Amino acid sequence: MAAYTSLNSQAFAPLRNDLILRAARGERTERVPVWLMRQAGRYLPEYHEAKKDTKFFDTCKNPELVCELTIQPVERFNLDAAIIFSDILVIPVAMGLTVANDPGHGPVYADPVKCPEDLKRLSADFDIVSELGYVYDAITLTRQKLNGKVPLFGFTGAPWTLMKFMIENVSAGPNPNKARRFLVEYPEASHQLLGMLKDAVTRHLVHQIKAGAQIVQVFDSFAGELGPSLFSKFELPILRQIAKGVKDQLKEMNIDPVPMVVFAKDAHFAIEELSKSGYDVVGLDWCTQPLHARKLAGTVTLQGNLDPVMMYASKDEIKCAVKEMLKKFGTQRYIANLGHGVLKDTNPDHVGVFIDAVHTYSEDMNAGS
Repeated sequence: MAAYTSLNSQAFAPLRNDLILRAARGERTERVPVWLMRQAGRYLPEYHEAKKDTKFFDTCKNPELVCELTIQPVERFNLDAAIIFSDILVIPVAMGLTVANDPGHGPVYADPVKCPEDLKRLSADFDIVSELGYVYDAITLTRQKLNGKVPLFGFTGAPWTLMKFMIENVSAGPNPNKARRFLVEYPEASHQLLGMLKDAVTRHLVHQIKAGAQIVQVFDSFAGELGPSLFSKFELPILRQIAKGVKDQLKEMNIDPVPMVVFAKDAHFAIEELSKSGYDVVGLDWCTQPLHARKLAGTVTLQGNLDPVMMYASKDEIKCAVKEMLKKFGTQRYIANLGHGVLKDTNPDHVGVFIDAVHTYSEDMNAGS
């Protein structure tokens, strides 16, 4: 495995499209930048051609293949960012859980967390380069291969969402309320586990940035399940600590900070709090009303939020939906995206219509303002 730290000392090509970074920082943009969660993946025929029958976690550990998969959608579409092909579940594995199956093919972990005693099996101070160096190698390689075309996203799962996977083994089938029950039944152990995950996530983000990521996103896919009370008690303080911890560690290393995005799905009750939590961008799912979010979020950049199922609509309907979305969000302090990931049987041509419509309509809106 290549030493990504030495690779990162080499100069990367100058960035030719910085729209998404400017939007994230609240600077004026000539058009709305756009990218999609899960833009690299199963809906693209070239993904299957490249991956073949390689297992998912094995794919994630192959920097050359990850680089190819990450760049595929950037070559096909006029996207304003790439996002590294990886998975949020690499963190619990690095901490000590054993992989049983790839996501979507049965229980992911052979040894999920069932009680406080199980936390003794986990380590937050693991050798991160030894365990996750393949992610950082892939980021450095991809940044080089992009040659400045667009910025590269790094990402991680948020502590609560990772905790839910570790306890409920989500791919094993529905285990409703098991993780939330753990929170209220074992509050001290829950704070301990979330703290361990916070430390691991913070280090993971810092190393991704060190390797070449120019913007990062924290995915809290199950945030809404917590409701206002549990979210405020257990998760919101942790999310704040991650944002601060990443920036503090980068400052200590004399590395410039990069924009940070928090995406807390279904946590509509916390938009105002999230906008003050230290992140540059707040991502929104499709159930959030843009005008309402704007009022709550103040001057923070927003990201989202077209319903992913709209990619099954006709091309004209997609264009109309994009136009309506842009009218509500406006063209500044805004990054267009779906409200969650691209669905696996989405027609790539419809994704292209969505991306092009964002650019065309936002340019027209800016020209007319």
